Amino acid sequence: MENASKALIIAGAILLAILLISLGILIFNQAQDTVNNSGMSQAEITALNNKFLKYEGKQKGSVAKSAINEVISHNSDDNNTTKIKVEVSQKGTGKALEETDKPSTSCIDTTKEYTISLTYTEGRVSKLTIN
Repeated sequence: MENASKALIIAGAILLAILLISLGILIFNQAQDTVNNSGMSQAEITALNNKFLKYEGKQKGSVAKSAINEVISHNSDDNNTTKIKVEVSQKGTGKALEETDKPSTSCIDTTKEYTISLTYTEGRVSKLTIN
């Protein structure tokens, strides 16, 4: 009888140890998902990127202003934790005239053409570069 009760105590201790280890692994995995996730689902990232893909490439000044206005609209939404920066550079020099997450359309001339490129961070648009 004494051996049977010791066997039951040992079996219970083993099951308890397995339960604690499983719980630790579960908590660790949830913490990793929180760290790796930018707070946006894949569908939200795709929708965000699609709003800006139409501006990529060589565009007229009016389209460049529309792109900046789209960024202003996105950044002004308080629900967005991810702000998009706009960098306006002089063509040929590569010198940035302005790089900010609160852009202005005042540096864009509607009579000129601009090249707009997108920079991605963690799969989503993080910067709009206008040359």
